[in-house]
Amino acid sequence: MPFENAHPTLVKALTEKGYAEPTPVQAAVLDTKYTGRDLLVSAQTGSGKTVAFGLALAPVLLGEEGKMGAAKAPLALVVAPTRELAMQVQRELAWLYAPAGGKVIACVGGMDIRTEARQLHMGAHIVVGTPGRLCDHLDRGRLTLDSVVGLVLDEADEMLDLGFRDELEHILQATPPDRRTLLFSATVPKGIESLASSYQRNAARVAVAAGEAHADIEYRAVVVVPREAERAIVNVLRFVDAPGALVFCRTRDGVNRLQMELAERGFAAVALSGELGQAERNRALQALRDRRARVCVATDVAARGLDLPDLGLVIHAEVPTDSATLLHRSGRTGRAGRKGMAVVLVPGAKQRLAERIFREAGVDPKWMGPPSAESIRQRDEVGLRKDIAELAADVPEEDLAVAKELIATGDAERYVAALVRLQRAQLPAPEEVSEWRAPPPLPKRERPATRNAEYEDTSHGFDAEPMDGTWFRINVGHTQRADPKWLLPMLCRRGGIQKQHIGGFRVLRHESRVLIHPAVAERFAKAAGKPDPADPNIRIVPWFGGG
Repeated sequence: MPFENAHPTLVKALTEKGYAEPTPVQAAVLDTKYTGRDLLVSAQTGSGKTVAFGLALAPVLLGEEGKMGAAKAPLALVVAPTRELAMQVQRELAWLYAPAGGKVIACVGGMDIRTEARQLHMGAHIVVGTPGRLCDHLDRGRLTLDSVVGLVLDEADEMLDLGFRDELEHILQATPPDRRTLLFSATVPKGIESLASSYQRNAARVAVAAGEAHADIEYRAVVVVPREAERAIVNVLRFVDAPGALVFCRTRDGVNRLQMELAERGFAAVALSGELGQAERNRALQALRDRRARVCVATDVAARGLDLPDLGLVIHAEVPTDSATLLHRSGRTGRAGRKGMAVVLVPGAKQRLAERIFREAGVDPKWMGPPSAESIRQRDEVGLRKDIAELAADVPEEDLAVAKELIATGDAERYVAALVRLQRAQLPAPEEVSEWRAPPPLPKRERPATRNAEYEDTSHGFDAEPMDGTWFRINVGHTQRADPKWLLPMLCRRGGIQKQHIGGFRVLRHESRVLIHPAVAERFAKAAGKPDPADPNIRIVPWFGGG
């Protein structure tokens, strides 16, 4: 039996939905040693935790009968941080408890409160809601929690981060003290431990490793030249060609700018940020669910609780701030046994930061450059042949008649070429991006024992004499207060390289010189030679006079 120890009524629902075996978090909560106990569960987004707490609640909700009686005051309450997550949980629990006759309703901000009041008056077995809206119904006497036997706080850490501690305590205090309480949280900071100690009874800690939860996600680190980040995103979207993609940006301005850039290039893209009203947000989400839009560009806050169909790709437009953010964002794909891909764009100067975050997250990504325009064109040719062959598999007689007339003119090849051109025109054009080569293993270099006042040596791991690398001249020196501390990140940013590619500096009175590893010198010259709005007066050119 794949879901051992699960209630038979719920097993029926799981079988109908095609669930073959439990995820790690689902298997954990079904362990008999946790039966009836309060639980504090550490599990990432996308680990199957909604079904997990649905399974965990079954013993107190269904008993041995397997059927729920007439709906009256709620028997179970689930609290979630956002309306999207709450509505997603409501949908999941509705099908899970359908064979038992369970009635599950949602009470969330931004929806018609009068409709919710009527639903509560008519009765429900399970209520799912956001903290603010639940407190509103509670204070107005519309929601009675005296009969609650099971309570779930989903993504409890997110709710504390959003400032809902007072609302959570108000809700918890309104429920019977002998209820069963389940806290699900991606992380367990001190605030969660404090909440658990105050409102749970001898809770068992259940930890599910992030690696287990995200085993279906393929991670890729794409090294980019900073000014080419948007082009790299275009090429990743074109190359991966997932049915649905979610692109994370750090700011609302970044979201709006990228969404407009993608739309101009021909992508069906929508934006989600905190400035959208609920109606606009609902329209954007519906476009994604109807597949009228394929790409969603969003901030972290706006994307909380999203459950998008066929989301096969997550792109981090910038390196995430920490490992928890990396895992939380990436967990939007690779859900419910489906495969997914998470791509992190890494500017060369931030490679060490990205490596640390990947290491802390327990993730081993594949490092590479962005897909080239040529590789996308080659992929398109294969895809176009396949698409046209599928179109030709079922052609109406009236279309065949037109085709025969055209072929009779003797220009069949040109007509097929025109069909190819029409199909290709529907695809956004790939972008030209700088080629990336994996840096060779570079031994560390000893600092010289003595230093000349006119010489600044800043080795970063590549040991080469001047003849083995390429020197470049920078038109700032001691007079302009040039210093390797700011020259180094500037050169990495402008040239799209990493600091270990820089062999050393020579800071002179009116200019500076930098030694660049031969493996990246040509690429550096091309990128660094372009005008840069951030440093309009700094020019970088090859220096052929040696160091």
